[in-house]
Amino acid sequence: MNDFDGDTKKTAALSGISDNTLFRDAMRDVVPLSAPNRIASDKRTITPVSRKRRPDLVNVSVDLSSEHSFISSIESGDDWSFARPGVSHQTLRRLRRGYWPIQDNLDLHGYTRDVARQELIAFLENCIESQFRCVRVIHGKGLSSPNRDPILKKQVGHWLAMYPSVLAFYQAKPSDGGGGAILVLLQTKK
Repeated sequence: MNDFDGDTKKTAALSGISDNTLFRDAMRDVVPLSAPNRIASDKRTITPVSRKRRPDLVNVSVDLSSEHSFISSIESGDDWSFARPGVSHQTLRRLRRGYWPIQDNLDLHGYTRDVARQELIAFLENCIESQFRCVRVIHGKGLSSPNRDPILKKQVGHWLAMYPSVLAFYQAKPSDGGGGAILVLLQTKK
């Protein structure tokens, strides 16, 4: 506390002015800050994969039964995205517009769910080690699956949302694969 604050309190005490009155008088010209340009936490619990060591691909467990709300509403051709809490809307917009060049690709066409999960985890680990910022994951549109349901698309979104180094992802532009691919923004090592 500086001398001015101490003098103000002494003067206020002598004149009988309450602390509340002093506080309101001091805050009279204060303007609230504008809303932050950040995505608020949705309070979902996501089990992160340990960053301290490379996960054993066989022992990595992802709860496939607990789908997130953004994944359950996915249909073929719909734009879809994910951003971790704290990632700005501008960052997600930049990802959508191709601000970062695509540094590597993973094509999951023809893989089973379990093999696709293992390939995705290995791919992400390799990209993080290489300090890639933006990568593309091609999951397909599900046109050859029963009922034309994009099974891998839903699962890949779920797995990426659970992976701690994935900051955001967005459906690729038509020139980059459209509804059959997503662009992934990774957190780089400091």
